[in-house]
Amino acid sequence: MNYALIVAGGKGLRMGGELPKQFLSIGGKPVLMRTLEAFYAYNPEIHIILVLPRSQQYYWAQLCEEHCFSLPHMVADGGETRFHSVKNGLAYVTTPGLVGVHDGVRPFVSQEVIARCYELAAEKKAVIPVVDVVETVRHLEGEGSVTVGRDEYKLVQTPQVFDADLLKQAYEQPYTSFFTDDASVVEAMGVPVYLAAGNRENIKITTPFDLKIAAALLDSCLI
Repeated sequence: MNYALIVAGGKGLRMGGELPKQFLSIGGKPVLMRTLEAFYAYNPEIHIILVLPRSQQYYWAQLCEEHCFSLPHMVADGGETRFHSVKNGLAYVTTPGLVGVHDGVRPFVSQEVIARCYELAAEKKAVIPVVDVVETVRHLEGEGSVTVGRDEYKLVQTPQVFDADLLKQAYEQPYTSFFTDDASVVEAMGVPVYLAAGNRENIKITTPFDLKIAAALLDSCLI
Protein backbone atom coordinates (compact mmCIF):
# COMPACT_ATOMS: atom_id res chain seq x y z
CA MET A 1 0.00 0.00 0.00
CA ASN A 2 1.26 3.50 -0.83
CA TYR A 3 0.96 6.48 1.49
CA ALA A 4 1.57 10.20 0.93
CA LEU A 5 2.40 12.06 4.13
CA ILE A 6 1.92 15.77 3.44
CA VAL A 7 3.60 17.96 6.06
CA ALA A 8 2.13 21.46 6.39
CA GLY A 9 3.16 23.00 9.67
CA GLY A 10 4.40 26.37 8.43
CA LYS A 11 3.41 29.60 10.16
CA GLY A 12 4.05 31.79 7.10
CA LEU A 13 6.44 34.14 8.91
CA ARG A 14 8.60 34.69 5.82
CA MET A 15 5.49 35.66 3.87
CA GLY A 16 5.11 38.66 6.15
CA GLY A 17 1.45 37.96 6.93
CA GLU A 18 -0.71 36.14 9.44
CA LEU A 19 -2.10 33.49 7.06
CA PRO A 20 0.10 30.36 6.94
CA LYS A 21 1.67 29.91 3.52
CA GLN A 22 -0.01 26.56 2.88
CA PHE A 23 -3.40 28.31 2.90
CA LEU A 24 -2.49 31.12 0.52
CA SER A 25 -4.32 31.10 -2.79
CA ILE A 26 -2.72 30.55 -6.18
CA GLY A 27 -5.01 30.56 -9.16
CA GLY A 28 -8.06 30.76 -6.90
CA LYS A 29 -7.21 27.68 -4.85
CA PRO A 30 -5.18 27.22 -1.63
CA VAL A 31 -1.64 25.93 -2.14
CA LEU A 32 -2.27 22.91 0.07
CA MET A 33 -5.24 21.73 -1.97
CA ARG A 34 -3.15 21.77 -5.14
CA THR A 35 -0.51 19.70 -3.36
CA LEU A 36 -2.96 17.02 -2.29
CA GLU A 37 -4.45 16.95 -5.78
CA ALA A 38 -1.04 16.19 -7.29
CA PHE A 39 -0.80 12.94 -5.33
CA TYR A 40 -4.42 12.01 -5.93
CA ALA A 41 -3.85 12.51 -9.68
CA TYR A 42 -0.84 10.20 -9.47
CA ASN A 43 -2.86 7.47 -7.76
CA PRO A 44 -6.51 7.91 -6.65
CA GLU A 45 -6.04 4.96 -4.27
CA ILE A 46 -3.07 6.45 -2.43
CA HIS A 47 -3.65 7.03 1.30
CA ILE A 48 -3.07 10.72 1.98
CA ILE A 49 -2.14 11.80 5.51
CA LEU A 50 -2.12 15.56 6.05
CA VAL A 51 -0.13 16.78 9.06
CA LEU A 52 -1.40 20.13 10.33
CA PRO A 53 -1.00 22.00 13.61
CA ARG A 54 -4.12 21.40 15.68
CA SER A 55 -4.73 25.17 15.76
CA GLN A 56 -5.07 25.21 11.95
CA GLN A 57 -7.30 22.18 11.48
CA TYR A 58 -10.62 23.97 11.92
CA TYR A 59 -9.61 26.60 9.37
CA TRP A 60 -8.61 23.82 6.96
CA ALA A 61 -12.03 22.22 7.39
CA GLN A 62 -13.64 25.57 6.61
CA LEU A 63 -11.54 25.93 3.45
CA CYS A 64 -12.49 22.43 2.32
CA GLU A 65 -16.17 23.30 2.72
CA GLU A 66 -15.77 26.64 0.98
CA HIS A 67 -13.98 25.08 -2.01
CA CYS A 68 -16.08 21.89 -2.06
CA PHE A 69 -12.85 19.98 -1.57
CA SER A 70 -13.76 16.36 -0.92
CA LEU A 71 -10.56 14.54 -1.82
CA PRO A 72 -10.19 11.76 0.81
CA HIS A 73 -7.45 12.30 3.39
CA MET A 74 -6.72 11.85 7.09
CA VAL A 75 -5.48 14.65 9.34
CA ALA A 76 -2.74 14.20 11.95
CA ASP A 77 -1.55 16.72 14.52
CA GLY A 78 1.60 18.66 13.76
CA GLY A 79 4.49 18.53 16.22
CA GLU A 80 7.08 20.87 17.66
CA THR A 81 9.42 20.33 14.68
CA ARG A 82 9.15 18.77 11.25
CA PHE A 83 10.66 15.59 12.72
CA HIS A 84 7.88 15.34 15.30
CA SER A 85 5.22 16.16 12.71
CA VAL A 86 6.37 13.33 10.44
CA LYS A 87 6.51 10.97 13.40
CA ASN A 88 2.91 11.87 14.28
CA GLY A 89 1.83 11.24 10.71
CA LEU A 90 3.56 7.87 10.62
CA ALA A 91 1.23 6.66 13.37
CA TYR A 92 -1.44 6.50 10.64
CA VAL A 93 0.71 4.22 8.48
CA THR A 94 -0.63 0.85 9.57
CA THR A 95 0.30 -1.52 6.74
CA PRO A 96 3.52 -2.42 4.89
CA GLY A 97 4.21 -0.41 1.75
CA LEU A 98 5.81 2.86 0.71
CA VAL A 99 5.55 6.28 2.32
CA GLY A 100 6.26 9.48 0.41
CA VAL A 101 6.86 12.49 2.67
CA HIS A 102 6.14 15.74 0.87
CA ASP A 103 6.20 19.44 1.74
CA GLY A 104 2.68 20.85 1.74
CA VAL A 105 3.93 23.98 -0.01
CA ARG A 106 5.34 22.15 -3.05
CA PRO A 107 2.20 22.01 -5.24
CA PHE A 108 4.00 21.68 -8.57
CA VAL A 109 5.69 18.30 -8.22
CA SER A 110 5.20 16.48 -11.52
CA GLN A 111 3.42 13.17 -11.96
CA GLU A 112 6.61 11.80 -13.52
CA VAL A 113 8.68 12.66 -10.44
CA ILE A 114 6.15 11.16 -8.02
CA ALA A 115 5.98 7.96 -10.07
CA ARG A 116 9.77 7.80 -10.44
CA CYS A 117 10.35 8.09 -6.70
CA TYR A 118 7.76 5.49 -5.71
CA GLU A 119 8.87 3.04 -8.38
CA LEU A 120 12.54 3.33 -7.44
CA ALA A 121 11.76 3.14 -3.71
CA ALA A 122 10.00 -0.18 -4.28
CA GLU A 123 13.46 -1.50 -5.19
CA LYS A 124 15.89 0.69 -3.24
CA LYS A 125 13.76 1.46 -0.11
CA ALA A 126 14.99 5.06 0.23
CA VAL A 127 14.75 7.60 -2.62
CA ILE A 128 14.79 11.40 -2.84
CA PRO A 129 14.30 13.67 -5.88
CA VAL A 130 17.06 16.15 -6.69
CA VAL A 131 17.89 18.79 -9.29
CA ASP A 132 21.20 20.19 -10.47
CA VAL A 133 22.80 23.27 -8.94
CA VAL A 134 22.92 25.87 -11.72
CA GLU A 135 24.62 28.73 -9.86
CA THR A 136 28.20 29.05 -8.68
CA VAL A 137 28.69 27.71 -5.16
CA ARG A 138 31.17 28.99 -2.59
CA HIS A 139 32.24 27.32 0.64
CA LEU A 140 32.89 29.49 3.69
CA GLU A 141 36.34 29.00 5.21
CA GLY A 142 37.14 31.09 8.26
CA GLU A 143 36.72 34.72 7.25
CA GLY A 144 36.95 33.91 3.55
CA SER A 145 35.42 31.57 1.00
CA VAL A 146 36.37 29.44 -1.98
CA THR A 147 34.53 28.24 -5.07
CA VAL A 148 33.57 24.56 -5.07
CA GLY A 149 32.56 22.37 -7.97
CA ARG A 150 28.80 22.53 -8.33
CA ASP A 151 28.76 19.18 -10.12
CA GLU A 152 29.42 17.60 -6.71
CA TYR A 153 26.18 18.98 -5.22
CA LYS A 154 22.44 18.57 -5.74
CA LEU A 155 19.39 20.46 -4.49
CA VAL A 156 16.97 18.20 -2.62
CA GLN A 157 13.22 18.20 -3.16
CA THR A 158 10.27 16.09 -2.03
CA PRO A 159 8.54 13.63 -2.06
CA GLN A 160 11.15 11.59 -0.26
CA VAL A 161 9.90 8.02 -0.53
CA PHE A 162 10.80 5.13 1.77
CA ASP A 163 9.82 1.64 2.72
CA ALA A 164 7.22 2.19 5.45
CA ASP A 165 8.79 -0.11 8.03
CA LEU A 166 12.22 1.42 7.43
CA LEU A 167 10.95 4.97 7.88
CA LYS A 168 9.00 4.13 11.04
CA GLN A 169 12.09 2.49 12.49
CA ALA A 170 14.20 5.55 11.61
CA TYR A 171 11.78 7.85 13.40
CA GLU A 172 12.21 5.90 16.63
CA GLN A 173 15.63 7.55 16.96
CA PRO A 174 15.99 10.47 19.37
CA TYR A 175 15.58 13.85 17.68
CA THR A 176 18.65 15.96 16.86
CA SER A 177 18.90 19.31 15.07
CA PHE A 178 20.88 17.53 12.33
CA PHE A 179 17.61 15.99 11.09
CA THR A 180 16.63 18.53 8.44
CA ASP A 181 14.68 16.12 6.25
CA ASP A 182 13.63 12.48 6.14
CA ALA A 183 16.72 11.37 4.25
CA SER A 184 18.95 12.64 7.07
CA VAL A 185 16.90 10.63 9.59
CA VAL A 186 17.21 7.43 7.54
CA GLU A 187 20.91 7.98 6.84
CA ALA A 188 21.54 8.23 10.59
CA MET A 189 20.81 4.50 10.74
CA GLY A 190 23.48 3.82 8.13
CA VAL A 191 20.97 3.21 5.33
CA PRO A 192 21.95 4.52 1.85
CA VAL A 193 19.62 7.00 0.15
CA TYR A 194 19.28 6.92 -3.64
CA LEU A 195 18.71 9.90 -5.94
CA ALA A 196 16.04 10.36 -8.59
CA ALA A 197 15.64 13.23 -11.05
CA GLY A 198 13.28 15.93 -9.77
CA ASN A 199 11.54 18.73 -11.68
CA ARG A 200 12.66 22.33 -11.40
CA GLU A 201 9.06 23.59 -11.19
CA ASN A 202 8.73 21.73 -7.90
CA ILE A 203 9.45 24.89 -5.91
CA LYS A 204 8.89 25.30 -2.19
CA ILE A 205 6.63 28.31 -1.64
CA THR A 206 8.02 30.13 1.40
CA THR A 207 8.38 33.82 0.40
CA PRO A 208 6.33 36.45 -1.48
CA PHE A 209 8.73 36.01 -4.41
CA ASP A 210 7.96 32.28 -4.52
CA LEU A 211 4.26 33.11 -4.66
CA LYS A 212 4.85 35.29 -7.72
CA ILE A 213 6.77 32.45 -9.38
CA ALA A 214 3.92 30.07 -8.59
CA ALA A 215 1.37 32.41 -10.17
CA ALA A 216 3.59 32.76 -13.25
CA LEU A 217 3.88 28.98 -13.58
CA LEU A 218 0.11 28.65 -13.51
CA ASP A 219 -0.43 31.50 -15.99
CA SER A 220 2.13 30.13 -18.43
CA CYS A 221 0.71 26.58 -18.27
CA LEU A 222 4.22 25.24 -17.53
CA ILE A 223 2.87 22.87 -14.90
